[in-house]
Amino acid sequence: MPSTILHLDLDAFFCSVEELNDQSLRGKPFAVGGRPEERGVVASCSYAARALGVHSAMPMSQALRLCPDLIIVSHSHGKYGEMSRQVMDRLHNLSGLVEQISIDEAFVDISDIREPAQEIARKLQKKIMDEVRLPSSIGVATNKLVAKIATETGKKAARGPNYPYAITVVPAGTEAEFLAPLPVSMLWGVGPKTEKRLSDLGIHSIGQLAALGEPALAALFGENGREMARHAQGLDDRPVSPEHATKSISQETTFSRDVRDDKLLEATLRELSAQVGKSLRHEHLAGLTVKLKIRWPDFTTLTRQTTLPGVTDLDDEIYETARNLLHKVREKGQPVRLIGVGVSNLGEPTRQMELWGQKTEKARKLREALDKLQEKYGKDIIERGR
Repeated sequence: MPSTILHLDLDAFFCSVEELNDQSLRGKPFAVGGRPEERGVVASCSYAARALGVHSAMPMSQALRLCPDLIIVSHSHGKYGEMSRQVMDRLHNLSGLVEQISIDEAFVDISDIREPAQEIARKLQKKIMDEVRLPSSIGVATNKLVAKIATETGKKAARGPNYPYAITVVPAGTEAEFLAPLPVSMLWGVGPKTEKRLSDLGIHSIGQLAALGEPALAALFGENGREMARHAQGLDDRPVSPEHATKSISQETTFSRDVRDDKLLEATLRELSAQVGKSLRHEHLAGLTVKLKIRWPDFTTLTRQTTLPGVTDLDDEIYETARNLLHKVREKGQPVRLIGVGVSNLGEPTRQMELWGQKTEKARKLREALDKLQEKYGKDIIERGR
């Protein structure tokens, strides 16, 4: 028997949470995000704002040009996490197989529930609205790929000034037929560059992509072409995985004004490295690869990375590696709009401990002790000397 996978997406999640706390926002064009004078971006926006052309990841200054009456609401991170937890609790009550992929999105394997998928989706959607007071859209299909695209398609079909509150079910055996008329950009693995290349070949829909066939796509795109061919047929054999491993940990900041000062950039990089190191230790992880992200005033964004000889979760090692990358990619005095640092290729630090040597292990224990002090008394209680 084919699997039955449900994909749930909370509609305009940040905005719907803010409306719960301020009823006057209902029906109005508003956005959650940073202030325009601080180069803030739109994290989420109401459907009334979307109707005027505002969308997520847009600079807030541009959003205000499109919609001068736009109301800007600051983030309320604690509230979002609590509301998300309440929704995910309902999903776990429905099935033991839940894969949360973001704060407002999850897959649920409902194959063992002996009830029509449409009815399961309708009851779940109503339960979340009645008990948590959050609107959602749901897609159901035989696999994760088609279920997620079903959600997106349902939301687009219900586009308007109100929450879409959509439910879209793709019956088993109709996956390729459902996908055929949709744009290739909706497929996983088809980014802007691939979409442009396919467009140059006259391929715009998923059906056209499927008709091209696996051998031709493999010749054009290699292994990624084989994946595209399978996906275009609506095939995806990945299971719903309750354990979602952390792949990387990173921090970044956008400056309110472009920064040319070398010392300020290095100080910012040190602070970001400390935040990443603390997160790694909190998750009991360490990583082999340190990555620097930098954005120039013209929005050109570069990433550079270095793989270390051994794993690390130490602030100083992360910082020194990121600083070396900064010196390689940036000329002295060159203005910077955004800077970030991250660590990937993660694993357990204890597996490498005996290889680190006594000096490194002392530094790690000292850093853990400082973490505990800062968690208990605040981060300003003690800090590293410059």
